[in-house]
Amino acid sequence: MAELSETYACIPSTERGRGILISGDPKSDSIIYCNGRAVIIRRLGAPMDVSIYGEHAHQTTVARFSPNGEWIASADVTGMIRIWGSHGDRALKCEFRVLSGRIDDLQWSPDGQRIVASGDGKGKSFVRAFMWDSGTNIGEFDGHSKRVLSCDFKPTRPFRIVTCGEDFILNFYEGPPFKFKHSHRDHSNFINCVRFSPDGSKFISVSSDKKGIIFDGKSGGKIGELSAQEGHKGSIYAVSWSPNSKNVLTVSADKTAKVWDIMDDGNGKLKCTLACPSSGGVDDMQVGCLWHGDYLVTVSLGGMICIFSASDPEKPPSSFCGHMKSINGLSCLLQSGQRTILSTSYDGAIIKWVPGIGYGGKIHRKVNSQIKCFSATEGELLISGFDNKVHRLPLNESQCGQAEPIDVGFQPNNLRFILKCPDLAFVSTDSGLVLLRGTAVASTVNLGYAATASAVSPDGSEAIVGSQDGKLRIYAIERDMFKEETVLEKHRGAITFIQYSPDASMFASSDANREAVVWDRALREVKLKNMLYHSARINCLAWSPDNRLVATGSLDTCVIVYDVDKPASSRITIKGAHMGGVYGLAFTDENSVVSAGEDACVRVWRLLHK
Repeated sequence: MAELSETYACIPSTERGRGILISGDPKSDSIIYCNGRAVIIRRLGAPMDVSIYGEHAHQTTVARFSPNGEWIASADVTGMIRIWGSHGDRALKCEFRVLSGRIDDLQWSPDGQRIVASGDGKGKSFVRAFMWDSGTNIGEFDGHSKRVLSCDFKPTRPFRIVTCGEDFILNFYEGPPFKFKHSHRDHSNFINCVRFSPDGSKFISVSSDKKGIIFDGKSGGKIGELSAQEGHKGSIYAVSWSPNSKNVLTVSADKTAKVWDIMDDGNGKLKCTLACPSSGGVDDMQVGCLWHGDYLVTVSLGGMICIFSASDPEKPPSSFCGHMKSINGLSCLLQSGQRTILSTSYDGAIIKWVPGIGYGGKIHRKVNSQIKCFSATEGELLISGFDNKVHRLPLNESQCGQAEPIDVGFQPNNLRFILKCPDLAFVSTDSGLVLLRGTAVASTVNLGYAATASAVSPDGSEAIVGSQDGKLRIYAIERDMFKEETVLEKHRGAITFIQYSPDASMFASSDANREAVVWDRALREVKLKNMLYHSARINCLAWSPDNRLVATGSLDTCVIVYDVDKPASSRITIKGAHMGGVYGLAFTDENSVVSAGEDACVRVWRLLHK
C-alpha cells in the first residue's frame, strides 16, 4: 500500500500576449487555475495542499468557484463547460457545450443559478448565458465581431453582464433575459479583462492600449480612468478588485503589478507598485492577478506565483513556481547535506524541490535551451537537448556555471554520470556509445544497431545497451574502450529503460511491451520475473537505496513497486499517479518514492509495507 504524502503542483499555463485567469474560493484561501487538461486547486496559506481535477478530455482554459463555494465550473478549448463538486469525490453535476470554440472567461451570477461564458465562437456566437442546471439560454448577445476575451456578471441586482474582446468593443447587457443595451469604443486595442466591483457600483476594463477605464455598474456609462501619468508602460492583461470595492490590482507586460485607489469621482490614482521578483527576461511579464482577502496574487509569463499582503504591500512576497510542461527527468541527490529533488521539463525548466518544504527554487542556466536527457550529481549537471551537443555544467546551489558544449556526433538518448569516477560520463545515441572524460570525448563506438536505452555501472567497468529488438548487450569498459561480452534475451519489445542497483549487484530493465525484469549481474540470470502488471509501455524505473525495491512507471499512469525478494504478485500499485503517464521516478529513502509525469506535477509517495 502507498499513500500520497506531498504534491509539488504544476503552475498555470501561460501564453505570451494573453492574460490568464485565476480565481478564488469565496469560503477559503484556495485559488484555482488551469494547466493542460487539469484544474488545480491549491491553498495560498499552504501551497503544498493541492487538489487536481483531471476529467476534461481537452485542454482547460478557465475555472471558477460558485458564490457558495460548493461547485466549480471549468471550461476547455472545445467550448465545453463541466460543473462539478468542489469537495469529496468531485461529482459531475452537468456538462454543456456552450460555444463552438475556445472559452476564455466565465462567471457565475451572484445567486449561483446562471453562468455567462465568452470566447471564440468560430464565426458564430461569442457569448452565451445559461441556467447552470439545465443549460437553457437566458439572452441574446449580439454586438461582437471577434473573439470575446472577458465577461463578467454584476454581483448585485439589477443583474447586468459586460463583455469585451479583440474587436476593441465593450458591450453592456441588461436582463434577464439579457439584451444588448449599448457599447463603448474607448479602447484602441484588445480589451483583455473586464471586472465588476464586489458592491456592483462600478466596473473596470483594461486593455493592450495601456489604459484602464472605469464605468458605472448600473447604467454602464463611463465615469473615469486610471491615471496615465503613473500608469503601465505596456499592455494591461488582468485586473482584480479589492473586497471593499475601493482599490484595484492590475498587471502588465511592463513586468509590474500596481495597486490603485479608486476615487469618489471614478478616477484611479496609483497607490503603490508591487516589487515582483525579476530574472531579467520576458518571463517576468505579469499576465494574471487576483485580490483574494488579504492576499494579492500575481502570475508571471514564466509561471512564477507571487503572494503579497494587501495590508502590507511593501513586505517582500512569498513566491513559488513549478513546471508548466510535461516533466521528462527526475533526480534525487544531496546538496549541502540536504536531500533535494531536481526535475526537468523539455521547455528547459530545472526545478529544485525540498521534501517537507516544497518549491526550493529554479536552477538558472545562462542559455535556457530545451532538455531531452538529464543527469545530476551533487555538484554537476549533464544535459542534452534536441541536437548533437551535451552540456556538462557545474552546479552551485541554484546556479549553473558555464561550459563549452561537447559535440558527440548524434542526438543523445541517454546520459549517465559514472559515480565512482567523477571525471567520466557516459552518453548513448541511437547508433553509438560515447565516453566523456571531463569536457572531452575519450572514446566512441558505433554499435551497428538501433540502441533505445542504456546504463553504466557505478564503477564504470561495464555498460548495458538495450535495443529495438529487445536484446540487452553487455559491454566491458577497459581503458576507455568498449568490448561486447554477452547478449541477454528475455524481453519481447523495445527496451525503454535500464538501471543498476546502488550496490551494482543487480540491474533492472523494462520494455515497450509493458514488462520489467530484474537480473542478477554476476550470474547474468533473471532474478525477478513476471513483472507484467502494467497495461502500457514502461517509461522509467528506479531502485531504492537499500537495493530491495524496484519501482516502475508507465504510460498507463501507474507506478508499481516490487520487492526483489518476493514474488512479483506481492507488488504495491499506485493507480493514477500522473495523468497522461509517468516519466520520472526516484527514491528519497527506503520507504519514499518520488514520481513525475505528463501532468507537470511531482508527487512523493510513502510506502506502507504489510
